[in-house]
Amino acid sequence: MAGISQDWEPVVIRKKAPTAAARKDEKAVNAARRSGAEIETIRKANAGSNKAASSSTTLNTRKLDEETENLSHQKVPTELKKAIMSARQDKKLTQAQLAQLINEKPQIIQEYESGKAIPNQQIISKLERALGVKLRGKK
Repeated sequence: MAGISQDWEPVVIRKKAPTAAARKDEKAVNAARRSGAEIETIRKANAGSNKAASSSTTLNTRKLDEETENLSHQKVPTELKKAIMSARQDKKLTQAQLAQLINEKPQIIQEYESGKAIPNQQIISKLERALGVKLRGKK
């Protein structure tokens, strides 16, 4: 066992060196600190998070806020519910298959057919195209 030896040299692991732009910003901040100037830092809310701002929910809540005394939002009319359901069944599609055809979640089709959804003209037009049926325009 004479050939085996241990290396006791210290290993130093460092962070990646800051980029030129970061060093420049750091120098500017340090210079401002030395000169006694007031430094303002801004924290960016939701910076670096991967959450997209859901605009549809804010639109619906805004509609509810603008609503008068009634405190309820517009629901899917009964005729529309029945028309979507019958057209879907005529094409022999499940709610999930129809949702996939129009690139929406199956939950949305379920809400439209149960009458709980807030009518959205874009989704209704997608449904019309996918089912080949006119769902609106009788008003």
